[in-house]
Amino acid sequence: MPVTRTSKAKGVQAVDRALAIVETLARAGSPMMLSTISAELKLNISTVHRLLNALMTHGLVEQEPYQGRYRLGIKAFEIGNRALYSLDIRAIARPALLQLVDDFNETSNLAILDKYEVVYIDQVESGNIIKMLARPGTRAPAYCTGAGKVLLAYLNESQLNLFLQEVPLLPYTATTIIDPLQLREELQQIRQQGFALDHGEREEGVRCIAAPVFNYERKVIGAISVSGPVNRMSAELMRGKLATAVVQVALDISRHLGYRSC
Repeated sequence: MPVTRTSKAKGVQAVDRALAIVETLARAGSPMMLSTISAELKLNISTVHRLLNALMTHGLVEQEPYQGRYRLGIKAFEIGNRALYSLDIRAIARPALLQLVDDFNETSNLAILDKYEVVYIDQVESGNIIKMLARPGTRAPAYCTGAGKVLLAYLNESQLNLFLQEVPLLPYTATTIIDPLQLREELQQIRQQGFALDHGEREEGVRCIAAPVFNYERKVIGAISVSGPVNRMSAELMRGKLATAVVQVALDISRHLGYRSC
């Protein structure tokens, strides 16, 4: 039977809806009831149930045996993990993240910017009992995190203006920058000094330092950061040995990606 334009359109719609289900489960971070998924996507239950069954056939979604809730399947994890490893930056940065943890015993991270949020795509944990964690795939507001501010600092003027128009600067802690003018000044300082500091702007008692990673086009495509509790991350350490190390590591990764400063 020939494929008609109508059947093609229906096929595309089904794919769009199936992907929307996967994204909804990913955002939720915990199993969801069929009715909840249906309500969130504004689709009827029978449609969602049919698509969930198709996704389960391919291992992208699993259903709990007793409560009947749905969650992402192991196949979704495998695909996501392979996608992350296909990014050259992640493979190149991994040894550097390990070295930072060896040298300072604080959690090191690799992050990128996506839709005005910082997304952590790799992490090496500190060996300390009390440590900072942002699992790969975790998102956070860019304007109040060290890695996020580094990534914002290298946006062009029109991109930054659009960011400030579309993203509300909400106060997560007493030190969160919520004034657009002050944020602009902060980003300018970051460009001048080559690194960003986060003094508990996203989470109380957590400090972070981050530096930019450039590609061969001299564009910032990621950030390396080190985070830890305030009692171990002193201002002297952050602006001294740690700043030197993080900036150097980010530069080494940039050079591996083809970056040349001049």
